[in-house]
Formats: sequence, C-alpha cells, structure tokens
Amino acid sequence: MGILDSVERGLERAVNGAFARTFRSGVQPVEIASALKRELDIGAVIVDRDRVLAPNRFVVRVAPKDAERLQNVGHTLEQELRGVVVKHAKRQSYQLLGDPDVEIRSDGSLTVGVLEVDASRVEGAVDWVAVIEVDGTKHELPRGTTTVGRGSDCGIRITDNAASRKHLELIWDGAAGIARDLGSTNGSKINGQRFREAALAPGIVITIGQTALRFQMAPGRSSRKPATQPPRSASAAPVEQSRPAQQSRPAEQNRPAPQNRPNATPLPSEMPSAGETPGIDQDFWRGL
Repeated sequence: MGILDSVERGLERAVNGAFARTFRSGVQPVEIASALKRELDIGAVIVDRDRVLAPNRFVVRVAPKDAERLQNVGHTLEQELRGVVVKHAKRQSYQLLGDPDVEIRSDGSLTVGVLEVDASRVEGAVDWVAVIEVDGTKHELPRGTTTVGRGSDCGIRITDNAASRKHLELIWDGAAGIARDLGSTNGSKINGQRFREAALAPGIVITIGQTALRFQMAPGRSSRKPATQPPRSASAAPVEQSRPAQQSRPAEQNRPAPQNRPNATPLPSEMPSAGETPGIDQDFWRGL
C-alpha cells in the first residue's frame, strides 16, 4: 500500500463521514460487501514483516426502511457477509484477532440509501503456535522433538553443506522450548556465538552454515472467547561449549530426574518458568 493510496483513502473517509455512502435505490448487499472490503483495507495495520492485522468486528448502520428490507434475508445475509470478510482477508494476507462478526443495525438518524460502517478489532482466544522459518518457508513445531539437518528423515530438512545429517534438535512442549546441537561438525550459532543448548525465544535466529532458522510465535485459529496472550519462552543466552550443563540450569539440582530418561536433559516443561524473562511485549498487544 503506497503513501498516496493511504492519503487518498483518508481524504475519502473524511469527506464521506465514517464511510457514509448514499444509494438511490436503497442499500443493497453488494454495496455492504464492498464497504466491508474497504474497511478491511483502511483498518489494516502492519505489525511486522509477516503480520498485518485487520478489523474483524463490523457494525453496518442503515436507515430503518433499509434495515427492514435487509432483515428479510436475515441471518443468511450476515453469514454471507462474514464469508466476504474471511475471503478478502485471506486474499490480502490479513490476519484477524478473532472470528469475523458482521451486524446490520437500524439507525434512525440515517436516510434511505445511506450506509455507514463502524469497524474495530476485537480480540478472540488466539491459539499460538511455534514456528521455525527457513528460507521463507514456515514450519510449525509440534510438541516433542523435531530434528533439523540434511538427513531425509529430519523433521526440518536443510540443504546447507555445512549442516550435518542430524545437526540439532528443537524440543517444544507447547509453552517453552530449547534448541540443542547434536554434536555437529560445524556447530550451531546464535548471534555469531556457538552454543550447545539454548532456550527458544520469539525472534531468536539460529545459524547453521549460511542457513538461518528464525523462531517465532504465530497466531493459529481463533474463537470468540476472552482473549489470551501468546506463550512466552525463556530468553536465556546460549550455553558455551566449555560451560558445564548444570551451571546453565541451577534449578536442576533440586528437581527430581524425569522417569525413564536417565542422564537426559530436562524437557522445556522442566525448565525455569518462562515468566522470569520478557517475551512478547504485552503493552504492545493491549494497545492494538
């Protein structure tokens, strides 16, 4: 979206007054659909390079006579309009914080043929998923262990010649995770520093040779429930090769060893609480 496009849309919105449009034959469903698309485009906000948030709550206000005529279609019309929102958001790569909701409301202050749309973002319960991005491709991390390397049996396969067949593993328990180098020949790095084991935190970039693996939290499917915040992973610094493992996780000494895993490194659920370190900026989310 160019700067001139934004200015043009802003001027049009100011002239029309909250996107008021007049149709001589009365408000028609096709005009409502067009208005919803425009509101999606106008209200879209760029969060980062991968996320553009758009409104998902729309109140369409029309004159009483128009409302009475549109109510003959009733629930079916609103359902179709919600489908318009979903399709347009998908086409434009917009993300919604919750399921779309479209309500047609009678407004006695409006005359026949006048259409006004009030759009807003209403947070739903977002199912956050862990994602590893490699060369523009996003891989959702399942619960458990995912192996990364050149081997054909790896969960995330990379073709970098500097990578070992089984280079590292990513362990995710749904709320926190760790990356562990599997004794690879050329090692794994974070911020240019080699590590043996490190906590996964949103935005962290793991480098294997010339290949970058970016860890992030992405919203999954939403529902109309009270909003939830994304899980926050501990953002610990990578563990040096020469540093004993127990020094990086002092809480292990007082924690009973997991059953059936002798001498194994604890899973993320056994690591220190993720709330001890900052994750995604909560004030930012509340300000959306």
